[in-house]
Amino acid sequence: MDIAFDREHIWHPYTSTINPLPCYPIARADGVCLYLEDGTELIDGMSSWWAAIHGYNHPVLNKALIDQAGKMSHVMFGGITHEPAIALCKQLVDMTPAPLDKVFLCDSGSISVEVALKMALQYWHAKGEPKSKFLTLRHGYHGDSFAAMSVTDPDNSMHKLYKGFLPEHIFADSPECGFYDEWKEEDIADFKAKLTDNLSDIAAVILEPIVQGAGGMRIYHPTFLKRVRALCDEHGVLLICDEIATGFGRTGKLFACEHAGISPDILCVGKALTGGYMTMAATITTKHVADTVCSGEAGCFMHGPTFMGNPLASAVANASLQLLKDTPWQEKVLTIESHLASMLPPLESLNAVKGVRWLGAIGVVELNTPVHVESIQKHFVESGVWIRPFGRLIYIMPPFDMRKEQLQKLVDAIQRAVENMS
Repeated sequence: MDIAFDREHIWHPYTSTINPLPCYPIARADGVCLYLEDGTELIDGMSSWWAAIHGYNHPVLNKALIDQAGKMSHVMFGGITHEPAIALCKQLVDMTPAPLDKVFLCDSGSISVEVALKMALQYWHAKGEPKSKFLTLRHGYHGDSFAAMSVTDPDNSMHKLYKGFLPEHIFADSPECGFYDEWKEEDIADFKAKLTDNLSDIAAVILEPIVQGAGGMRIYHPTFLKRVRALCDEHGVLLICDEIATGFGRTGKLFACEHAGISPDILCVGKALTGGYMTMAATITTKHVADTVCSGEAGCFMHGPTFMGNPLASAVANASLQLLKDTPWQEKVLTIESHLASMLPPLESLNAVKGVRWLGAIGVVELNTPVHVESIQKHFVESGVWIRPFGRLIYIMPPFDMRKEQLQKLVDAIQRAVENMS
């Protein structure tokens, strides 16, 4: 593998071309492990940025991909449909909370958010009440494309340098009550004030339910989400739930909004949709929202990605969702959660650790100071694990099939890394 060419010419995500971070050459992946070119085995704690929930090289997903490639890899979705997309959308309607029943397939998580925002804007335009602002939360993250960045925290995220260029939306304080804490009603006060004070301008609320991901790996109380849904209902505001990171079982529920017993008006899903095999996402809404959008001046929803409904991705996604249904995914995730509940708390005694938290197949160690990415990454590889921290956060989101001893190896590697920092 020509690593010298990679270092000289390939621009990896969130990496400098002046002082590029080392990249480790992966030759293959199988089960919950990645294998370096020299054969070194790394237990993957990241599920390839949270997507590979079934692990790697899965025979069911491999077969779906190969079988579909022999029929057709791609056709345009305008004026054409096909069985893989129909089967996938049937599953999505069946799996997602009622009354979500209109599925718009798209290319990636960021685009799913873009689609959701456009749906909300078109909804109010069709009603003759154009609104152009979105209410969202501090410490949120919704993707790297421009509209998605505009509803991502402009001060506490990787996107703050775009402030002033992006549209300016309304940010409420993120909840302070943790998932397992006692609920405090004052936690919703700032959100309620921001909503009522800006009601005439707000097209929709957008948030990550229960778990705020790349904006801080914060896990908050379900009652906050219940209160948000109630306030949106009271004031006639659309609610968009971004479940790109949390959907398909990651938090111990099929969708994180189920922890609060609520359903959004628009739902964004991606990442684990295809089990990490191919890029694909979906934006799912209600008949009311969809029909209102299509009753407006345009007469349709004004969006159409080239690779929308790609047959290869649809076939693999359909197989991935069926695989989820056919396996005891919830038992696996809750087993991981119970292991994390016993493995992580001892790390709080370390001087460098600010706190730990967990939910489902998510474990987080928050530090007092940022990590040095290059050195800690080297430590993890030498320890036989793959963990990719950012800022002050070392977190893991393992595939659902991870065994206890493999999970322990991940946590042990984190502990040694933090002890070295101390």
